[in-house]
Amino acid sequence: MKSQSEQKVVSLEELLRQLAKWRAEGHSIAFTNGVFDILHRGHLHSLEQAASFADRLIVGVNSDASARSLGKGPERPINKERDRAGLIAGLEAVDAVVIFDEPTPWEVLREIKPDVLAKGGDYKLEEIVGREFAGRVERLGLAEGLSTTKLVEAIRGG
Repeated sequence: MKSQSEQKVVSLEELLRQLAKWRAEGHSIAFTNGVFDILHRGHLHSLEQAASFADRLIVGVNSDASARSLGKGPERPINKERDRAGLIAGLEAVDAVVIFDEPTPWEVLREIKPDVLAKGGDYKLEEIVGREFAGRVERLGLAEGLSTTKLVEAIRGG
């Protein structure tokens, strides 16, 4: 039997069925995405902020192959996609998690058409992939000095 958090990690097809139910119940939908390799306070802050924009929060998590394609280094991600997705799903602010294989969540966004697309404040509006499918775009505040890359460097003594 799947744990509560494991039940929140769904395929795109399962997500679309769940979205239909949520929308029929009148819920608004927010979406954000990331690699979430080593979870830190900055991630939690961003996810809680994204959740505040709508009734339900969907999080897209880059697959291992997708994360490697982003050029963060050959040994990244450190944590496997199912582990990263499961940790994100275990957070109270998150209602569903979908893993995507493409470099960006464009295909997922095209399918789910969220009411709100939330992305980090370090992205310029024109750089936010899939914005054309969202009702509106919200920029997330950044937790100064927190990043997985910096954590990995510190662990390695860099």
